[in-house]
Amino acid sequence: MPRVKVSVIVPVYNTGKYVDECAPSLLGQSLPADEYEVIYVDDGSTDDTLTRLEKIAAGHPNVQVHTQPNSGWPGAPRNLGMRHAKGEYIQFVDHDDMLGPEALERLYEHARRNDADVVLGKMSSTMVRPRRLFRHTVDACTIENDELMQSMSPHKMFRRAFVEEHGLQFPEGPWILEDLAFVSAAYLKAERISVLADYPCYYWMKRDDGGNNTQHRFNPRHGFWSNCRTIVRQIKDGTPPSGDVDALQNRLLHRLYHVEILSRTREPEILREEPAEQRERFEAARKLAIEEFPAAVREGLPAVSRLRAELLEHGDFDGAVALAERVREVKARSAVDGLRWEDGMLVADVTLDLLRGDGEPLMLVERDGKRWLDPELVAGVPGTEDGWEVRDPFRLAYAELVVKDRDREDWWYPEGDLEVRLEPHGEGRSRIVASGRLLLDPERLAGGRPLERGVHDVWAYVQLLGIDRMVRLTGDGTPGAPAAGPALTGGRLALPYWTGSGQLALDVDQRQRRLGSDTAGAAAANSGRGERSLPLPYVAATASGVPARLKVTVSALTVDAELVPGEDGGATAVLRLPARLKLPAGRHPVGLPKTDAPLAYAVVRDGTLLRLEGPAHAAGTGRRLLDAVADNRQVRRVRRRLGR
Repeated sequence: MPRVKVSVIVPVYNTGKYVDECAPSLLGQSLPADEYEVIYVDDGSTDDTLTRLEKIAAGHPNVQVHTQPNSGWPGAPRNLGMRHAKGEYIQFVDHDDMLGPEALERLYEHARRNDADVVLGKMSSTMVRPRRLFRHTVDACTIENDELMQSMSPHKMFRRAFVEEHGLQFPEGPWILEDLAFVSAAYLKAERISVLADYPCYYWMKRDDGGNNTQHRFNPRHGFWSNCRTIVRQIKDGTPPSGDVDALQNRLLHRLYHVEILSRTREPEILREEPAEQRERFEAARKLAIEEFPAAVREGLPAVSRLRAELLEHGDFDGAVALAERVREVKARSAVDGLRWEDGMLVADVTLDLLRGDGEPLMLVERDGKRWLDPELVAGVPGTEDGWEVRDPFRLAYAELVVKDRDREDWWYPEGDLEVRLEPHGEGRSRIVASGRLLLDPERLAGGRPLERGVHDVWAYVQLLGIDRMVRLTGDGTPGAPAAGPALTGGRLALPYWTGSGQLALDVDQRQRRLGSDTAGAAAANSGRGERSLPLPYVAATASGVPARLKVTVSALTVDAELVPGEDGGATAVLRLPARLKLPAGRHPVGLPKTDAPLAYAVVRDGTLLRLEGPAHAAGTGRRLLDAVADNRQVRRVRRRLGR
């Protein structure tokens, strides 16, 4: 009997229909069913969840169902699942999420190949922005790679022997942040951690009833602040202290400080919650920050975040609100220039920067040999009457381009990097910008594989001066209009266009857009001529040689046509029609669905296609005579002899 490679542990409580929605992704894995097991642990459900689980188990020998009295949180059922697990590796899944069809097989192979204690699989989500941790696959790293702290959910694969050796357990009962406690402990103990970024393994889905959003986060019964303190101390105990802002301990604590502490001081939370409740959180965060976080963590923050920390630790709630109101108005701006196809890639020059609430660029001001935050941004914020110094404008600053598969919620990273720099604007002023080149290859973007059929939106993420924004990549094009010419890539048409909101998008394989209406003007200007094929100079192509198939009309006849790369190194696609056409002799317009203007004209004689002509092809005086004799057998014989 094959050994169990992976144990999938799923805690459930009053899940109802979501069990049935999640189950197919667990039971339909590419890993053979006798090589993995699914362990459901019901935490005392009071609805029909247990009945649904037992029905699933009855039809699948590799499914177990265990029950326990309600504990109030996922920690205890996960621990019970681990006690029943027989797999070499353990994968945690929440009952309302899904796995990619090949997730277990790929994760297990990656783990075994790299002898990993922990494997992080690429996560896709309807709820959070993409994480640059998943930009590249990593065979082996340790906690020294502090980007691991971007992913603190338990939805990972852990070697069971590693978990047992170190006695790793989830805190039990209503213990919020139990995932951070378990994962941070695993990171600190692991000798080898791997990241699988070229395949979407885990889909973290938003429930339509909002049931998987953590509610009552700051309920005293759940112990948020004391639990956060426990995790901070766990990290401090596992790493050497240092006053260096870039020391490992300070880099690891930065995530907790930024997410769990400073979130209480910044938009949207401090502006959204009731002031009385938020003041209470503010004071609790202040106490924890002062008592547990080394000064080097705060000193290592970028300018705006450091100002937030200063207001927090001085107990200035009103000042934090004032700063949050100003920062909330800051927007990211994108500019796209020179959008074009090159060597099968969609290429453009991209620039990103930040704008104040009044629409003017956010500036840095030089004075007394130092740089200061834009006075308009901090006006009225206590403690900034003389300005707020920007000690290092590039501190933790970065920007990246990401492409979202609209149908599947997958995020992919195009090639190339954006560089953050200061751009002088005269009179001692400068703005911080990120610029670089978009290189979007539809045939390799999805983890080295072609993009799936569908619409793919292009976004940018910027983190500058401690202000982070997701922004649609926009240009000067008319919303809804084509952004660049179409391209033939890997036997499919890729159609760039500006969405209704002005965002750059790429439609792969005509999911919503169609070749035709966007290219009618270029088609009408085509003066080319070919025997049975016609170059389309407005359609870029790669040299893959794979034809794209499409339906065209030749007069009233609908036929299958092909687009193939031309002989010019793939720079231009070529339209090719069948040799036999059941049409009367003459010159027939070739059209596409939903397009009035012809794409070409087909010259037919006795049911045979003689040639294709562009709509703007200038007919010579001898064309009718040539058409008349072109299908004559003797003429064809002479032509063949001349050709030889």
